[in-house]
Amino acid sequence: MRLSARVDYALRAAAELAAAGAGPTTVGELAKEQDMPPKYLENILLQMRRAGLVRGQRGPEGGYVLARPAAEISLADVIRAVDGPLANVRGERPEHVGYRGPAESLQQVWIALRSTERSILEEVTLEQVASGALPERVRHLAADPAAWD
Repeated sequence: MRLSARVDYALRAAAELAAAGAGPTTVGELAKEQDMPPKYLENILLQMRRAGLVRGQRGPEGGYVLARPAAEISLADVIRAVDGPLANVRGERPEHVGYRGPAESLQQVWIALRSTERSILEEVTLEQVASGALPERVRHLAADPAAWD
């Protein structure tokens, strides 16, 4: 699995917003905390706002806040907001890609991969990431030394 810088920044900013609670956080504060370029982050937050994940507040006390409770926003929600579908092959959904001959079963591999990604990314919420209280299954998978190779 390959995550773009856009997804990495979006997830880190969302975790910061989850940890901040109800108070707005400025782009500058988010960028500084996570060492990200502010202008790039501004564009990412705009995409997240369009997807209904964050709200912007104007004024001297302005900034961004999560549009829903952190416990109701999964990592998959954030990824889809800034990068589109979780798994695609050459920009297409795996079920729309066909292969012939010996490569025919690759489609099933891509669909299984997407299913596995979803099972983790849809289970983990921003609240869990921000608090460090990840689901047991995720902790178990990450504790396997082979996962780090």
